[in-house]
Amino acid sequence: MRAVVIQGKLELVETELPTPDPQPDQVRLRMAYGGICGSDLHYYSEGANGEYVVREPLVPGHELSGTVDLDRSGELAPGTPVTIHPATFGTVERGIEDRPHLWPNGAYLGSASTWPHTQGGMSEFLLVRRSMLRILPATLPLRRAALAEPLAVGLHGITIAGGVQGKRVLVSGAGAIGLLTAAAALALGATEVVSTDVLPGPLQRARDLGVHDTVLIGGQDVRSGHFDVVLECTGVPAAITGALDAARRAAVVVLVGIPPNEPRPVNLSPLISRELQLRGTMRFNEEIDRAVELLDSHPHLDRVITHEFPADRVTEAFTTARDSNISGKVVISLW
Repeated sequence: MRAVVIQGKLELVETELPTPDPQPDQVRLRMAYGGICGSDLHYYSEGANGEYVVREPLVPGHELSGTVDLDRSGELAPGTPVTIHPATFGTVERGIEDRPHLWPNGAYLGSASTWPHTQGGMSEFLLVRRSMLRILPATLPLRRAALAEPLAVGLHGITIAGGVQGKRVLVSGAGAIGLLTAAAALALGATEVVSTDVLPGPLQRARDLGVHDTVLIGGQDVRSGHFDVVLECTGVPAAITGALDAARRAAVVVLVGIPPNEPRPVNLSPLISRELQLRGTMRFNEEIDRAVELLDSHPHLDRVITHEFPADRVTEAFTTARDSNISGKVVISLW
């Protein structure tokens, strides 16, 4: 089968790999679309994503859609459209039995965090556990369905915040995750949704999705002490400081973006003086099911996808995805 493979820093190739044969409780999928995530870009640009270094050829991709190719049990017919929950859960831990996404020793598609690496889905075929599949409505196109994983990340941030209905919401960052988080907040009944970014391109895409206002960081001021919920989607320490300042007294600030794993200065004074709640979030649990529903009922979420490339132009696709001013979500059509 054909596959996209990261061999190391700035080494991205299209190659042939053996076509996998499903084992019991596995289903083979014929892949359709794969979205390029920030972690994929790190693996390509740096040969690592944080502490996780590419030590063997890695097929990237966890934002996926496709169709059933082979289910030996006969339960799923060939051609059944699906998206994938990309996590396999690890060891149950006391106190978080209901949050398997936090259990230790789990894995994620397209990740160098495990050894051997957990191969992703930017390939012609992919084997997954049956439990990872989410059957798609007939009305949801496969291209849009590739947004289910990043939308689930935003929905999980909203879950951690305690919901957004009737609340004033600031979404810090208008990359793909920020855009989908803002769209989710609108769909879930926020009375005001404001998006911020340092670039004009992402803010125009946020306006296209229907946010109530946008703020260009460095050119406009964010309203200090105004928002009931702040969803910080960049992971940039300066943006975390801004998120805390924008929150009203007793508000909730959720870190959706992943900050660098190193000491960085953040002004925590508002956290104390306003008695804010600062919460972390890691990927998602079962929010991907709600993501599928929202993608089906809100066709305009297609607008988050700004570019589509065939697999034989994968290097161009990754280069485009690195320029966040011109690109939102970049997807690759997989053969």
